[in-house]
Amino acid sequence: MKVLMDDKAIGRALTRISHEIIEKNKGVENIIILGIKTRGVPLAKRIVKKIKSFEGIEVPMGIIDITFYRDDLQKKSPQPVVNNPLNIDVEGKTVVLVDDVIYTGRTCRSAIEAVITAGRPNKVQFASLIDRGHRELPLTPDYIGKNIPTSKDEVVHVKLIEIDGEDTVQII
Repeated sequence: MKVLMDDKAIGRALTRISHEIIEKNKGVENIIILGIKTRGVPLAKRIVKKIKSFEGIEVPMGIIDITFYRDDLQKKSPQPVVNNPLNIDVEGKTVVLVDDVIYTGRTCRSAIEAVITAGRPNKVQFASLIDRGHRELPLTPDYIGKNIPTSKDEVVHVKLIEIDGEDTVQII
């Protein structure tokens, strides 16, 4: 096991991502931040807090659960129909999805599908603390905290204080 990022490095990466979101969108008007369960949620909350400290505006934030949109679940029983999986209006907004690690791209694809089920956003962007490569789908984050080239045998584990009691990124 090797620690790739400590709490300070994670904080700096989230500060950079927050500034990049503001810059790319020329402010934060009509932006919604959606944290992908589980570790994307505290990361999204931190980004919203940082944006508020920079811009003085609290960007609306929601939580997205992609469970019913995954393409790797067995299809033995019918999947429930979810009319609006979000408790936030995405119509005409710029939606920024936030997750801890992007690997194959399947979680991102599922999250996009859930957002589109909820409404028609103007844009969908994606922020990931870690990009470890090995994409199976042609999806690339708009905002990346750190690129970490890995082998398929390695595991990247993000620990966040809100869930795990510490902030680290480790490779196993």
